[in-house]
Amino acid sequence: MTRIHHRYADVRGHRLFYREAGPATAPTLVLLHGFPASSFMFRNLIPLLADRWHIIAPDHLGFGESDAPPVSGFDYTFDALTDLTAELLGQLGADRYALYVQDFGAPIGWRLAVRDPSAVTAIISQNGNAYQEGFVKSYFQPVWDYWNEQNAETEAAIRQGFTLEAIRWQYLTGVVDESLVDPSTWQHDHAVLSRPGYDLLQLQLCRDYSSNLALYPLVHRYFREHQVPLLAVWGRSDPIFAAPGALAFADDLPTAEIHLLEGGHFLLESALDEAAALIRAFLIANL
Repeated sequence: MTRIHHRYADVRGHRLFYREAGPATAPTLVLLHGFPASSFMFRNLIPLLADRWHIIAPDHLGFGESDAPPVSGFDYTFDALTDLTAELLGQLGADRYALYVQDFGAPIGWRLAVRDPSAVTAIISQNGNAYQEGFVKSYFQPVWDYWNEQNAETEAAIRQGFTLEAIRWQYLTGVVDESLVDPSTWQHDHAVLSRPGYDLLQLQLCRDYSSNLALYPLVHRYFREHQVPLLAVWGRSDPIFAAPGALAFADDLPTAEIHLLEGGHFLLESALDEAAALIRAFLIANL
């Protein structure tokens, strides 16, 4: 049985939660979760990888079991979340690592890579977007409207994404056999998101998400210049980040390994075994 440690670290005065497993001397794989999830999304993947790799899966500040200081005391930006992640990895002695990025985890991972290319040994993108082609307009139009003008109407549209039904939609849309998805996933995420003040920090992150689009040219240049090994394992029916976003990696990384699997945004819930097999093969070949 895999031993998964549930730990906390003090980073710049904030308590960050992280899951850790596998041999400390093995190559490190850092798992970066998306919205509205936490490292809980990796609970079934970690045991399938920890026999051979050192796994670190943090909860971003404001998510899961990590602290969530009020917006009056912390500026929730993707730059700030990256700063905390980098410092956590430094505390844990992880100076070289592979990245697994999904949703919100992607812009954090891209910043880590752009800041210190020599630290990143390989990248796994599971519906972690880096290209304009990946955006599904029907999902992002309310986000773009909110960026353009913050008012009661545009904010209400964003808040709709915080409801239990909307989170359930994220987990089930694109999944052929919905019975494979454990209802505790969306219930867990909604319970965390419903804590007092969490809505305000998510609104702040939503506003800052526009900064990620401005980062894309730097990310593409990083890909072209460093040719980092990359595996895209993507739910082909993701209603948020579409399959063209996965295929676009090949524009800058001709050797990228790209697989479109049956599933949606949270692919590990319905295609865990298939995704894990691809991930293992990729890591064995590149780490």
